[in-house]
Amino acid sequence: MFRRSAQAPSNAEDFSAEALQFLEPLFATAMRLTRNRADAEDLVQDTFVKAFRHAGQFKRGTNLRAWLYTILHNTWRNRRRDASRDTVEVDSDQVEQAAAGAGGGEPVETPERILMRSTLDADLQAALDELPEGFRQAVWLRDVEEFTYAEIAEMLNVPIGTVMSRISRGRRMLFEKLSSAPDAPVLPVAADAAGSRR
Repeated sequence: MFRRSAQAPSNAEDFSAEALQFLEPLFATAMRLTRNRADAEDLVQDTFVKAFRHAGQFKRGTNLRAWLYTILHNTWRNRRRDASRDTVEVDSDQVEQAAAGAGGGEPVETPERILMRSTLDADLQAALDELPEGFRQAVWLRDVEEFTYAEIAEMLNVPIGTVMSRISRGRRMLFEKLSSAPDAPVLPVAADAAGSRR
């Protein structure tokens, strides 16, 4: 992936133009986090509202892309925390009817699935989706979005050692899932996964 300039824009209009260049990759990440188009759109919108509102806090010479991803992840984490506090009422009859109607059907086709299918091998996509959330996020941000360990640690609000551990273990889980599949292809090993400890 290409890395964009990390220089801060000079005024509010330049800041808006520069920030909006990251709309599509932020939306792709929001889809991966929320797994729902409407929620992803809301998450990206809230991210940009916060970024524009606090544009004065952006430090010149730092990475705007990483700053926006940090806002996105913090907003998502706060939403999840707030949602866990809400009580949920479940209509058992409705759940049973929905399960009966969806029995044996194909999985719901989402924009994320379409995008991933066009860019990742189907086996790799399925294995990545099966990873536990923390590992999936870390591997995605490092290997697809190409953020540094330090940037991922800031985005996920975890120590850098935890990020490195999650990426290493996530890659190992991916390798095991893919190599245990029938007719598994030989997988290349990522450069920073092959014995280097950063």
